[in-house]
Amino acid sequence: MKNLKIALAALTLSVLAQPVSAGFSGPAQNSAATVAEAKEMPDESYVVLQGYIESSLGGEEYMFKDDSGSIKIEIDDDDWRGLSVGPDDKVEIQGEVDTHMMKPTDIDVDAIRLVK
Repeated sequence: MKNLKIALAALTLSVLAQPVSAGFSGPAQNSAATVAEAKEMPDESYVVLQGYIESSLGGEEYMFKDDSGSIKIEIDDDDWRGLSVGPDDKVEIQGEVDTHMMKPTDIDVDAIRLVK
């Protein structure tokens, strides 16, 4: 029993001593550079877009635009993480393409940040 306690203590210490990794912070493969490209991507494709939120459509829906066109986006309230932006603020959105049978493609946003 004593050997088991010593082994568990040693295992616990080795796990706690491991460095914490923050993960990869770079571009994703197959991410769209423009709204026009995102509209042609398959459902649930990961996409990163830069542009402007031009208007609120009510609730969690907004119109997003870049030089290639506009697309409806959905940003859950908790995904804003305290960020406030206006139509003149350039933002980067990351999320998934959401295709539909009877309505236009949109983007389900997972993260948004201000572009400097």
